[in-house]
Amino acid sequence: MFDGYDSCSEDTSSSSSSDESEEEVAPLPSSLPIIKNNGQVYTYPDGKSGMATCEMCGMVGVRDAFYSKTKRFCSVSCSRSYSSNSKKASILARLQVAGKPPTKKAKVLQKQPLVAKLAAYAQYQATLQNQAKTKAAVPVEGFSWGNYINSNSFTAAPVTCFKHAPMGTCWGDISEGVRVEVPNTDCSLPTKVFWIAGIVKLAGYNALLRYEGFENDSSLDFWCNVCGSDIHPVGWCATSGKPLVPPRTIQHKYTNWKAFLVKRLTGAKTLPPDFSQKVSESMQYPFKTSMRVEVVDKTHLCRTRVAVVESVIGGRLRLLYEESEDKTDDFWCHMYSPLIHHIGWSRSIGHRFKRSDITKKQDGHFDAPPHLFMKVKEVDAAGEWFKEGMKLEAIDPLNLSAICVATIRKVLADGYLMIGIDGSEAADGSDWFCYHATSPSIFPVGFCEINMIELTPPRGYTKLPFKWFDYLRETDSIAAPVKLFNKEVPNHGFHVGMKLEAVDLMEPRLVCVATVTRIIHRLLRIHFDGWEDEYDQWVDCESPDLYPVGWCQLTGYQLQPPAPQSSRDSQSSSSKQKKKAKSQQYKGHKKMTSLQLKEELLDGEEYSFLQGASDQESNGSASYYIKQEP
Repeated sequence: MFDGYDSCSEDTSSSSSSDESEEEVAPLPSSLPIIKNNGQVYTYPDGKSGMATCEMCGMVGVRDAFYSKTKRFCSVSCSRSYSSNSKKASILARLQVAGKPPTKKAKVLQKQPLVAKLAAYAQYQATLQNQAKTKAAVPVEGFSWGNYINSNSFTAAPVTCFKHAPMGTCWGDISEGVRVEVPNTDCSLPTKVFWIAGIVKLAGYNALLRYEGFENDSSLDFWCNVCGSDIHPVGWCATSGKPLVPPRTIQHKYTNWKAFLVKRLTGAKTLPPDFSQKVSESMQYPFKTSMRVEVVDKTHLCRTRVAVVESVIGGRLRLLYEESEDKTDDFWCHMYSPLIHHIGWSRSIGHRFKRSDITKKQDGHFDAPPHLFMKVKEVDAAGEWFKEGMKLEAIDPLNLSAICVATIRKVLADGYLMIGIDGSEAADGSDWFCYHATSPSIFPVGFCEINMIELTPPRGYTKLPFKWFDYLRETDSIAAPVKLFNKEVPNHGFHVGMKLEAVDLMEPRLVCVATVTRIIHRLLRIHFDGWEDEYDQWVDCESPDLYPVGWCQLTGYQLQPPAPQSSRDSQSSSSKQKKKAKSQQYKGHKKMTSLQLKEELLDGEEYSFLQGASDQESNGSASYYIKQEP
């Protein structure tokens, strides 16, 4: 953009500011490219009068060719950029070194395209940094799932646990021992060559691979994403005309590598021939940018608002609320989240809705088709059904580590319920939240006790330890019938200790390194590695906010690594203060370790509990709710 630029012809004899006239310019390093003008290299014996440095882009050049009387900028563009950014100093470090005037034969950069200027400056800065590094600092290494799993002997949840994730439903029997063709990095050839490797260990999408021929030698083992572009089924090289070359380290082991491979690969498994195609297809997402949806209002959980899809990453949507002027009022969720719905959903079920001040759609925006949204299970509300005032237990959406005493505040259409947390509700109901009757986040009275989970009593409730029977009598309430709750437990495949990547639902733009620490049938306790247990969250096993190890790498989403020790120390003190304030309501209350099997009669109806295990890892249906006998 600067190639044809001619500077304004102004009186160059005018004196510049005293500061500028005093500046001395260091000689340019020989590594910098020499820019010629009309075939001639400019050199100046007097650096004070002959050279100048642009205060915007840092380019060093002939002072006479610079713009304006003060010669502070190399072009009109830099001058305007400097003014518009209100910068008092150059955005790039100056190239002058005080006290070192240029040599008589200093070679000076003339005006050049902006890209060349920046490239020259970057090269110069790199040279200076290399010279200054007498004691190189240890670089901060990025988080590596492979190193993390290897060093701690962790296991990861298999891809098949995540039906909503890419390849979740078509992962097949990819397991340890499967052979693949991958680039051979142990080779000195100038061209890219391949070799066959076997999967030694699987961790989500990631596989620890070992080149064929290394036997028990793990010195060159490496991790890679099975769904990556460099992983191919055995036979791909032959059909693609790519060379198979054994690693240099073991080239001497066999003289007939072809016979070796035939022997090793006979009967071995490999990836399906259409594996890469399936990966590509599973990463096609129906939601597109500019689609309009209804989503929960993060400032008032009791209502929804219109939002527009701003971006889609791995099925996760960044939604901008329609009235967001600065494009920062956003909300992140998965496309299968129960928090988003088609336009008109709120009106159809009687849910509160914040009307937009925007009277008509903006150009390019269009309503997302209703069929794109996750369907809820149909329910029959004609017979015995939930009623306002009924008590239950529910995961608190504002504190996902807690299951609380809750009340049904309103019954909506199509099986939806408005629920409030007892003892902490706003007078106007602005913190009520919507759960479907089949939601795995609501439970019948006694669920926590039967499964040895600490139930959070109503704020300010002093009669501790909390007993449902006392509370129901005191509040003149009844428990929601057990048979109305979702008792289905899928064969999810999770086990305690498995690693995964999980959304921090209190900050839903973040996907973090996490661990499954408890399993209560279909309910998972998710712990964020490096953080205190206070930040744990209860999540359903089929939540679209859980992902296999390697999902972020596969989709390009940013993964939040475990908190470093410094962060843990700082958050430990603050969280202890929070815990102290939070625990006032639990003073003198000990966690239940046994179940009370015999209770008094209430309203002429006998309630009894069924004994259950604390961590039900057995998948499938189980009687883990209170049994209400006639």
